[in-house]
Amino acid sequence: MADELNTLVLNLDSGGDVVIRLRPDLAPGHVERIKQLADEGFYDGVVFHRVIDGFMAQGGDPTGTGMGGSKQPDLKAEFSREPHVRGVASMARSQNPNSANSQFFICLDDARFLDGQYTVWGEVVEGMEHVDALPKGEPPRTPGKIVKASLRA
Repeated sequence: MADELNTLVLNLDSGGDVVIRLRPDLAPGHVERIKQLADEGFYDGVVFHRVIDGFMAQGGDPTGTGMGGSKQPDLKAEFSREPHVRGVASMARSQNPNSANSQFFICLDDARFLDGQYTVWGEVVEGMEHVDALPKGEPPRTPGKIVKASLRA
């Protein structure tokens, strides 16, 4: 997997592509994990199981429950000063700061109270309207899903 592939494209069933600029400068280990999982097709068909209007859309759990992850070991936290603002992609985790694995969330609005507590690994540069269009709920009655996740330069 080439290092120059620093863009993640999530094709959503809500009608379009979400283009995320990866930030290995902030979280090299987390970006590497996202790239690895996308390359393996791990995220293909995975739903956004928790979408809270005005807050965030969370996905990346193959079970669709918020309790699952990949077979890879959990990641060590890579917290930064990068703010959690609209369009930021960050890793979900349990209460243990070093428990991020495959689940992530995209901020629908500013969520600065998360700053320094969750690992920011990217930012949406195109297609935020498709994230906004995801069905809301915890879980949504009919969750939106990632049709295909792919990497590009």
